[in-house]
Amino acid sequence: MATNHIVERLKEQLALLERELRVELPERIRIARELGDIRENGEFEVAKDRQGFVSARVGQLQRRIAELSSIDLSRVPKDRVAFGSTVHLAEEETGDERTYRLVASEEVDTAKGWISPGSPVGQAMVGKREGDTVVIRTPGGAKRCEITRLVTLHDQLDEDAGDVNG
Repeated sequence: MATNHIVERLKEQLALLERELRVELPERIRIARELGDIRENGEFEVAKDRQGFVSARVGQLQRRIAELSSIDLSRVPKDRVAFGSTVHLAEEETGDERTYRLVASEEVDTAKGWISPGSPVGQAMVGKREGDTVVIRTPGGAKRCEITRLVTLHDQLDEDAGDVNG
């Protein structure tokens, strides 16, 4: 599945943070307590603050892993812009062309044209088909663009399977 590498990366982060939460931070807190009065102990406060942050981040990662693991590819459209699609746009007024790929928020990289489906440009494109016109609202005004080429997640998976099977 297209999200497997993201899930694996998140699981690696989760393992590191869980180790910090279970092993490293309790040790730092124990050492800080041994230094004396915890009311005026900067090391203790820093360790406790970090423990709260790491604990919250662990919860976020666990939820995100569950979300990404539950994506049902059968529900991703095969002929419309959706998660995983690569979309080629041509601005109607200037003819300028741009390519965007709709990715999970962990992969967003605007320099590469990787955007989330929830971004303003992503929202304008989701559900559209090749040949459709989309209106993208920018600070400089609205731009009308035509979807000149659409490669869906299913198309990409088919191409990848062809590459593997040769």
